[in-house]
Amino acid sequence: MARQRLATLLFPEFELLDVFGPLEMFGMFPEEFDLRMIAEGAEPVASTQGPRSTIDSVLEKTPAPDILLVPGGRGTRREVDNPALIGWLREVGMRSGLITSVCTGSALLARAGVLDGRRATTNKLAFDEITPFGPNTDWVSRARWVEDGPVITASGVSAGIDMSLAVIAQVLGPEAARDAALWAEYEANTDPDNDPFALQEATP
Repeated sequence: MARQRLATLLFPEFELLDVFGPLEMFGMFPEEFDLRMIAEGAEPVASTQGPRSTIDSVLEKTPAPDILLVPGGRGTRREVDNPALIGWLREVGMRSGLITSVCTGSALLARAGVLDGRRATTNKLAFDEITPFGPNTDWVSRARWVEDGPVITASGVSAGIDMSLAVIAQVLGPEAARDAALWAEYEANTDPDNDPFALQEATP
């Protein structure tokens, strides 16, 4: 099997764990996944927490990857109004083999129309803030992650790790996902409907 091209979209004030939690899991299989960081500009991008990440490719020179990872973070509130980034997601990102988001990254997918007519979820603590960006999305208030065709959206922050293991299981098989969790000494949540962090007042 050819290596899967996995592109992670970065923007100022992205959430560190949204990015590096999933990439830790995918990175355990370097023969299967080619991990790349992409952004609007070529300069290093600062996370919400401060550390910066270097960029492998700018958006205008990045073809549709096999797997696209869109993190959340404070910066999503600004980037929903960034025509270059949203336009790339709409024109190029939608042609990716798998489109994934973590936390409030779903706001960017929703704004680009990627989630129109699909089920999706987002960070429960920001649920009421993010869901208006997708008026044509069937938002799921209780889910660790939601898969609808080629689009997979995860809940808040650490849920991205569980989602990435689900993608690994889909691409490489369940045993590979179990191995990754074991190597990371991570207790995986393998049930997408098991959302212990959903707000109590949220409707099922």
